[in-house]
Amino acid sequence: MPSNDFWSRKKVLITGHTGFKGSWLSLWLQSLGAEVTGYALEPMTSPNLHSLCKLEQTMRSVTADIRNRTALLDTIQDTQPEVIFHMAAQPFVRYSYQYPVETFEVNVLGAVNLLDAARTSIRDGVGIKAIINVTTDKCYENKEWTWGYREIDRLGGFDPYSNSKACSELVTASFRNSFFHHKDYANHGLSVATARAGNVIGGGDWSEDRLVPNSMRALLSGSKLEVRHPQATRPWQHVLEPLQGYLLLAQKMVERGTEFGDAWNFGPMDANSKSVEWLVQTIGTLWGEYDFYELSQGSNPHEADNLSLDSSKARRALGWEPVWDVKTALEKTVDWFQAYRKQADMKALCLEQLDAYSRESVKPTD
Repeated sequence: MPSNDFWSRKKVLITGHTGFKGSWLSLWLQSLGAEVTGYALEPMTSPNLHSLCKLEQTMRSVTADIRNRTALLDTIQDTQPEVIFHMAAQPFVRYSYQYPVETFEVNVLGAVNLLDAARTSIRDGVGIKAIINVTTDKCYENKEWTWGYREIDRLGGFDPYSNSKACSELVTASFRNSFFHHKDYANHGLSVATARAGNVIGGGDWSEDRLVPNSMRALLSGSKLEVRHPQATRPWQHVLEPLQGYLLLAQKMVERGTEFGDAWNFGPMDANSKSVEWLVQTIGTLWGEYDFYELSQGSNPHEADNLSLDSSKARRALGWEPVWDVKTALEKTVDWFQAYRKQADMKALCLEQLDAYSRESVKPTD
């Protein structure tokens, strides 16, 4: 698990901290004692996890667009982060079909802006040690095969979102080779990596046009969920799984330098790649509403049918292991939204789930 000794008082910048994953990461880092600054637009939904956990009261937050290089550069030079997690993105496949230019601007130019601002800041004396650009499992050229994609497999991306994330991967590799090369590490001191995660689920995700948040909205409101691509399979995992991987990776990058500056997959075990229909059926069972969804009768934009990741590299080199299987991840998610319905203290529940995850990740000694 991530080390309290390492993260305590560590200065960290998170772009996209008001999003679902960014809010969970902010909460986790604060619990480890890190000094966290966030850079993002206002939360996209109401309600949202960032506000429910009152994170605006416990961390510095800069409200600005990732496409604004000047604001980004000013934030980095002002806050002097040692670690940067780049999570700001346009994250939706269907939205990218409607707004491809915006998607490429945010996901590609945003990565360029961040990496170039880091390059300028290092030249000006800011001691950034690690940058992790969070992309997606959809960055691969999808061949609809049954085995998991490895980090060395070809990038691609059919839709604008997926392709923009493949482009972001290439941008990162270009900056790493051109400005942060391992042979020049003594001068720049920066390790740069990318992280590709599977489909994350968990409490507090209110994103539009995602299966689990749409399911929760339907169950909370008593409406019907329309299910697209019911037989499509995805590598479902609780949001804490890849976040654990990002934290472990960042620690290795700071401690070991460019040795860990590479691309990394963080996905569940193969048994947790389940169909869309299996997922909504399981959610219905856990909630106690078995017929809350119906299959879509209309045509929908192209989405991959089969997708899975090979994360053996992370397990071997980082000691990263998934903790919760997909059924447990769904149980935690349903518990969270049912507690929200009862107007519980959501930050306290998030911390309880984080503590449970941390305890269950510790392997018993012989």
